[in-house]
Amino acid sequence: MAINIAPTSNDTSLEQLMYDVNSGKIQLPDFQRGWTWDDDRIRNILASLTQGYPMGAIMCLEYGSESVRFKYRPIEGVTVDGSVPEFLVLDGQQRLTSMYRATFSREPVSTVTEKKKAIKRYYYLDINKCLNDEDDRLEAILSVPEDRKLKENFDRDVRLDISTRALEFEHEMFPLNIIFDSGAREDWADGYKEYHGYTSEIRSKYKRFRKEVIETMTGYKLPVIKLDKSTPREAVCKVFENVNTGGVALTVFELVTATYATYGHDLRKDWEACRDQIWGKHEPLNTDVMYSVDESAFLQTITLYSNFRAPTMTTCKRKDILDLPFEVYQANKAAVLDGYRMARKFLFGQYVFRQRDLPYPTQLIPLAAICAVIGKSVFEKPRTQSILEQWFWCGIMGEMYGGANESRYANDIDDIVALIRGNDGSSRTVNASFFSATRLLSLQTRNSAAYKGIMALIYREQCKDFVKGTTMDLVKSMDESPDIHHIFPETYCVKKGYKREMWNSIVNKTPLLPASNRSIGGYAPSVYSKRIMRDANIDEETLRDRIESHLIDYSAFIADDFDRYFVSRAKRLLAIIEKVMGKTIADKGSEQTVHAFGQSLE
Repeated sequence: MAINIAPTSNDTSLEQLMYDVNSGKIQLPDFQRGWTWDDDRIRNILASLTQGYPMGAIMCLEYGSESVRFKYRPIEGVTVDGSVPEFLVLDGQQRLTSMYRATFSREPVSTVTEKKKAIKRYYYLDINKCLNDEDDRLEAILSVPEDRKLKENFDRDVRLDISTRALEFEHEMFPLNIIFDSGAREDWADGYKEYHGYTSEIRSKYKRFRKEVIETMTGYKLPVIKLDKSTPREAVCKVFENVNTGGVALTVFELVTATYATYGHDLRKDWEACRDQIWGKHEPLNTDVMYSVDESAFLQTITLYSNFRAPTMTTCKRKDILDLPFEVYQANKAAVLDGYRMARKFLFGQYVFRQRDLPYPTQLIPLAAICAVIGKSVFEKPRTQSILEQWFWCGIMGEMYGGANESRYANDIDDIVALIRGNDGSSRTVNASFFSATRLLSLQTRNSAAYKGIMALIYREQCKDFVKGTTMDLVKSMDESPDIHHIFPETYCVKKGYKREMWNSIVNKTPLLPASNRSIGGYAPSVYSKRIMRDANIDEETLRDRIESHLIDYSAFIADDFDRYFVSRAKRLLAIIEKVMGKTIADKGSEQTVHAFGQSLE
């Protein structure tokens, strides 16, 4: 059944709104994000106000509904103790806060520059520029530091000092934060005229300034749309979603937060507790591998899990997240948190230990939802691990999660859960995945998922550091922080004239500890291998074992035979990729591969 609401709209003076904000009659729902406007946006809205330009409506909800139990807080900069609001702002917070802090509060405005540097500012009207029709009104809005001194030459020289009333009068700068205080405003006007000797010119100037600028602001009215407290919860949520268009676009999490706040539930606080569990903050081994899971990803995972278990079609698009019922969220949250714990354990089993090494943060959403569905006992079974591993690596090596993924998530949970449960079916992600042999040459930086995936696979092969001989398990990875380095060094390769697309590709890279990288320097393998044996006090057989653990042909390596080494390592990398994907790389002997590598990789 359609929900009918009858909002009222009244033109309300800006002055009255400022007094209502200051008294606490108008406050904010506690779920609203903080005030975010920077100095330039504040100056722009002040310029518009002084010229009487429209700035859009404010929307408020009458406080006191039994079905919409919003917590509330005063607008930033307001101090009210225990004051119960009459209205809560649904749309217009950024504008109201900016106007209140710049024109009503006597405290400096804590804002930021365009580059997000924290600053404190007072705002002034340059009387002469306000009255000059040739000047852009924005130029007449002066933003000055907390000490009311504008400086230049790296703050060594004072360009403008209006730190006292007398200096304000001298430079004809009207302080905007007294504009709605009629007594203070008239005192300032009297002082200004007295300072300039009550000349007819100064009296005429101020009279014109008062009529054209001050009275434009003090008489300014803007439409205020009010929803009464009988407005249903569903309507309040939908209105909030539709009208909040000012400032920065609201995230899906903020919109759901607004919905759940009508039940008296603080979703933001709830997320902070869930986040610590997902991120493993209190686990014995605390790594940052799960830090990419944010509040919106968490809600999407719960939506995916919930809709899979419901009789309807599995889907987790933005609309589905916004429609996630509060009761369903509460009922399924614990299972999804367990799913994320299993997902974290699974990543460690794939030798993905750190956030920077995680190929696809987005893949954690279906992974956690799948784990939540199957539960811990099924998750631990070798057959389950095998199914998850093939799906995981096919998604990575096939580079399947780089775009819009909602449909893939739904396919993943449907397909993989069915396979784990022994039902007929196949994995669409596994079937669609494809890795080309020539892709090895275009993997030049750690930005791509396949690049990070191959490095994790080298870890899985129990590669040993050249100097220390340690393998990179979880503890050592976090302790010693290996990084990716060239095997044939860049300086050496450039000197030899090798093609950059080859020596800078992933085929010529491997994870090593800092000490090994220092030993390599810019030398040929035949040279730096001797340095490693000397520095590490090892024989050649030990060195061979360590080098070969990185899928390197030692004989080609020690002979500085770059071409033979390169082809051999490419073949070995393709072999481990085939192994985890569970499928053959079809173009190892293709014409394109032969042209790129100089020979077949079969």
